[in-house]
Amino acid sequence: MEKINYQKKMEEIIASFAGERKTLLLHSCCAPCSSYVMEYLTKYFDITILFYNPNIHPREEYEKRLGEERRLIAAAFPQVKLITVGYEPAEYYEAVKGLEDLGENSARCYKCYEFRMRKAAELADKYDYFTTTLSISPYKHADWINELGAHIEAEYGAHYLPADFKKKGGYQRSIELCKVYNIYRQNYCGCSFSRAEANHNL
Repeated sequence: MEKINYQKKMEEIIASFAGERKTLLLHSCCAPCSSYVMEYLTKYFDITILFYNPNIHPREEYEKRLGEERRLIAAAFPQVKLITVGYEPAEYYEAVKGLEDLGENSARCYKCYEFRMRKAAELADKYDYFTTTLSISPYKHADWINELGAHIEAEYGAHYLPADFKKKGGYQRSIELCKVYNIYRQNYCGCSFSRAEANHNL
């Protein structure tokens, strides 16, 4: 089975705009992941960041990551808007119920991607497209993320922008931007399970 080049698909969609700017609701998992994505996509879209991450544990970590997102936008991308949805960890735990004992890059993570991307689709009715920054991470499966995007698009009717932001040096550029703006880079994905796994591996 031929592997899909999601970066190429995104470039083809953007080329079809013929220079017309579109609106994009961009789900962001954290400031480091959104840094390069905003740098790349603000050339083509008027972006609103959706910071919806009730998976992040503990609350202090959630607040820290949200604060860094705000700080990065103010410093580097003042044209970008930011919206948040209340921090309700119980919603995340309900979404991954029965999968708690699975490790990183498992069905638990797949459900977490789906959970957050669905929220973006629910809120994307006033935007031309929605997508997520998740694919920039070398630890995330771009195939999973984009397959979910296509399914959710069909279900909600919102247009999903396929992407694999780690391509063309995207991940490396995000590291550079974090250094430029002194952005906090966390050492675990976000949830209590990934935090425990990261601490175990220290």
